[in-house]
Amino acid sequence: MILDARPERVTRELATLVPAESLRIERMNARDGYLETAWYDAKTGRSFAGARDLPDLPASVKIRCWADPYVPGQTRLTVEAVYRPRYDPSLPERDLEVIVPKDHPGSGIAGRLIEKAKQRVGVPKAAE
Repeated sequence: MILDARPERVTRELATLVPAESLRIERMNARDGYLETAWYDAKTGRSFAGARDLPDLPASVKIRCWADPYVPGQTRLTVEAVYRPRYDPSLPERDLEVIVPKDHPGSGIAGRLIEKAKQRVGVPKAAE
């Protein structure tokens, strides 16, 4: 998705939108255009600091957002929602992550974040 704002602004806007979805920000760097949430159990509505504490792996989701420079004054926004289908302490956490299917609640959260970001900062006329 192309947005009509610089990456720093898009990242800061996302930082205000994420808590509205009941998510907790785990990492954020506006200068680098990156935001990552803590794990979120979509069934219970609770956030978790670590993946080992997740009571329901299939229902838990992590959202990552990248706001990359596109052309001067515009940003290419990528929002990724992942879950972990299983727990395996012998592998790095990220190696077990899988993109959520379209019918997963995490996909809906990612879609709402994109739509709200579009409303907040706008899209270039050519992208409409």
